[in-house]
Amino acid sequence: MRNKHIILASNSPRRKELLSKLDIDFEVKVIPGISENYPSTLPALDVSEYIARLKAKPYEIKTDEVLITADTTVVVGNTILGKPANEQEARQMLQMISGITHKVVTGVCITTQSEQRSFKAITDVTFKPLSNEEISYYITHYKPFDKAGAYGIQEWIGMVGVTSINGSFFNVMGLPVQRIYEELRAMNLLLHD
Repeated sequence: MRNKHIILASNSPRRKELLSKLDIDFEVKVIPGISENYPSTLPALDVSEYIARLKAKPYEIKTDEVLITADTTVVVGNTILGKPANEQEARQMLQMISGITHKVVTGVCITTQSEQRSFKAITDVTFKPLSNEEISYYITHYKPFDKAGAYGIQEWIGMVGVTSINGSFFNVMGLPVQRIYEELRAMNLLLHD
C-alpha cells in the first residue's frame, strides 16, 4: 500500500482470510449495530452493494486510511436468502437452492477520505438436487447459521453439491478479492505495479 492503512470492517473470518491472501496488511475494525435495512423497492441484485455503502457511513476516515466494507447475499429469483435464524430456516434455504442455479452477490465499498467506489460481483452457482439426508447431515455437522443462503461453498455441501460455478469462487466465499485488488490498483493505492 502507498502509505495507507487498510481497515476491513467485517467480523467474517472468511473475509479476513481472503483479504490476507492479497499480501496486504490490514486491521479489522467493526462498529457494531449498523443498520442493514434497505428500501423494499430495491432490486434484489442491488441490495448487497447498497448495504456495503451503508456499512461505510458511520466510519470517520483519516487521511491515511482506506476502508473496505462488504455484504453478501444469495438471490433465488427475486428472493434474497440471508443468514438462517435456525435449523428450520437453513433447511428451507437449502431446499430452495437444491437442483437450481442461483446468484451470489457481494457488494463492496472502498472508501478513502477523498473517494468512494462501490461495486457488486455476481457469481452463478448451480447445485445438484440435494437429498433430505444430505441437507440434514450438513446442517448438523456444519451449523451454517452465519452464512448467507445457509451454506459455505468451501465446506462439505459445496464439495458434494455444487456442479458448476460461473464467476468468482472467492466471491461466493464472501469477498471478490481479484476485483478488490483491481479497484485498489485503479485508485493508485498499491505498490505491486
